[in-house]
Amino acid sequence: MHSEPGFDVAALDEWIGDRLPGQGSPLQATRMGQFTGEANALYWLRRGRHVWVLRRPPAVINAPGASDMKREWRILTALDSSPVPHPAPLLLGSTNDGPLGMPFLIMARVDGFTPVGQLPAPYDTAQARRDLGFALVDALAELAAVPWQARGLDGLGRPAGFLDRQVSRWLGQLDRYRTRDIPELGWLAGWLETNRPPRSKPALMHGDYSPYNVMAAPHDTTRLAAVVDWDTGTIGDPLLDIGHLLARWTDPGEEPAIGVWDITTRDGLPTRAELAARYTERTGADLSALSYYQALALFKLAIILEGAVARWRGTAPQDAAARAAMVDRLIHYAGLYARGERADRTRAGHARGAQA
Repeated sequence: MHSEPGFDVAALDEWIGDRLPGQGSPLQATRMGQFTGEANALYWLRRGRHVWVLRRPPAVINAPGASDMKREWRILTALDSSPVPHPAPLLLGSTNDGPLGMPFLIMARVDGFTPVGQLPAPYDTAQARRDLGFALVDALAELAAVPWQARGLDGLGRPAGFLDRQVSRWLGQLDRYRTRDIPELGWLAGWLETNRPPRSKPALMHGDYSPYNVMAAPHDTTRLAAVVDWDTGTIGDPLLDIGHLLARWTDPGEEPAIGVWDITTRDGLPTRAELAARYTERTGADLSALSYYQALALFKLAIILEGAVARWRGTAPQDAAARAAMVDRLIHYAGLYARGERADRTRAGHARGAQA
């Protein structure tokens, strides 16, 4: 058995027992590689011809409530038989009754891949990349339509006042590890407080929706294979999910807000306006305040990433400086959205190709 994962594989095998098939064959566990498990560790589990995925929290959790395996289990269980593509949850382990000494989740394998970097076939054509962009939005539309109360998700979050709490909630987190002044942060926080739009109908949210947290299907380019990483999901304002996706989405001729490219070859990808039009078409949502949600999404992301600046200052100063530059960039781009200076190049109401 492999000792590479850093936990007792034999104890995990015994814990799984006959609850999953292949008992009697040796269990193997291998850590996944680049672009997987950015916030949580992911492992392949193999026993005989059977393959599953194990997911556990990282050594350092960036935000309170993040990497919540019980929350992820609850959401994945509630999504069973829904149109939202997701991995099937199989087993949940806790700190007390599991062999890892921390909560973990075992899920079914998904036939797909994380669509970042240079995409392989069939996404090596402009039309397939266009399909992928719309598929990202379609999954969010399906998520917003989930009848969360009927599926037992009462109490998952606090939808009343969700948007009202966001600025103070994230500034409160920042105060726990603030080590420097962040340019434009004060102005942005004030703008977000004074320009808050009316409350949207509460819905199940993902909380960190981007190409890094989905899996593209290897054959059908029009539908995602799965949406993954549900540990920060909640009941709140679903427009923050589409705002997060579109805040990080790069139109032709632009540089990425986060400073690094997600999908390298952009030819064929829909514009932000086209994706917004698709979301409105599928959900009926009013996106007239989209710039607010884009600015809020980058504000939230920047504060989460600032935690690494604080952790690395004494041990990895170059990494801390690079992360600080990323945080400053995110706040700056949030300000561009707030001031209308990173406007969509095509009016959403006239976006071409909204029907894919």
